[in-house]
Amino acid sequence: MGDVAPRTGYHGAVTQLSDLSFTADESPRVAVDLAQSDAIVFEPDARIELLAAGSGDVVYACDMSAAGLSPAWLPRGRYRLACHLHDLDLPAGRYALRAVVSAKSGGERRAIAEAGIAATLETPRSSRGLARPAWSLQSAPGTVPVEELAWNRGHENWFFRHFDHAALVVTDYLLAGNPLLKGRILDVGCGDGITDLGIFLRYQPEELVGIDPFSGFDRLPGIIADNHLPADVLDDPRLTFAGEDGNAIPYPDDHFDVVISWGSLEHIAGGYAGTLKEIRRVLRKDGLFFVHPGLFYGALGNHLGEFFDDPFIHLKLSENELREAVLNTRPELIDRAGHDAEPEQYWQWYTELNPIRVADFERELRALGFEPWRVALRSSDLIEYSDELQRYSMLDLATAELYLSCRNRKG
Repeated sequence: MGDVAPRTGYHGAVTQLSDLSFTADESPRVAVDLAQSDAIVFEPDARIELLAAGSGDVVYACDMSAAGLSPAWLPRGRYRLACHLHDLDLPAGRYALRAVVSAKSGGERRAIAEAGIAATLETPRSSRGLARPAWSLQSAPGTVPVEELAWNRGHENWFFRHFDHAALVVTDYLLAGNPLLKGRILDVGCGDGITDLGIFLRYQPEELVGIDPFSGFDRLPGIIADNHLPADVLDDPRLTFAGEDGNAIPYPDDHFDVVISWGSLEHIAGGYAGTLKEIRRVLRKDGLFFVHPGLFYGALGNHLGEFFDDPFIHLKLSENELREAVLNTRPELIDRAGHDAEPEQYWQWYTELNPIRVADFERELRALGFEPWRVALRSSDLIEYSDELQRYSMLDLATAELYLSCRNRKG
């Protein structure tokens, strides 16, 4: 058994490993307790090393993530890590055992806790053909069970899709962990603010502002509680939200290093041209703009998934027929946060949609001086052309989603 001094983690919080143990029986096993004191840590990983007692050379090592256990994040609490070293193949002797836990902050991985003890193998060990170690992660009593965390439920979970998936699509996939993410960030049309929170906690920027005239972010404290995050993740004054309109962004020219717009431009009643001009104005020269607009003619474009299974129903019915179908159907609520509305509200949202096409949108961006940097298009597997769809472009129907990052090349 062994205890070590605590190591300072994020924001001065103390994360500690204790009760590190090594059992050298038929199935050698390492176990250690983790006291995670920060509000949240991202992509925690654990590493076990055995070192030769004399030279200190690492003679065996295994990582939790490499063995297939990769938690997206852990909130404050106590956890038990254990690993059966099925692949251990070493002679008898005395060794030093080291356990290290690391996590990501600001886009960089760093060690947050470490412990070590002496370990002895009385007899030689052979892996006996087993390919890799077997890790387990469990919550201690009084800590939210790991199996209840959103990332354990994957893409079927609304919170995971926004706090984890969407945040990482923006920061790591389309913006490639760019250093500007440490600066000032604006999200235009932030909705409930879940994605902003995921970005802010991972990258710790100088400032992150989310604006949305409908103030859906007022629900964020309740959403956080429902998904087992500590309330103090919202305490940092660098993260703010405001009920502002994208057509009149209340910040000076060149204020932001990065601007984000995820699924918002299609919802701006009367068109989004003014919002794009405002984004260009408040974004510094050579700043980054991430945008994911809804594509009206694609399989996700009508935003009426609560009413219809046919993704192209809005292109097949007349406006009057579609209106009657919406107003006389009770929506079957899908996994969205805060979308508990009457059919009349859904119909209004539909009528306000901007019919965005990829080719038109590219021309508009380039005309404003936005230079594409990275682009990802997701297409439908198959489009069944009915008579009603013959007048629509194959590219427009087949392109389901556009993800784009641009540089602001304004003069």
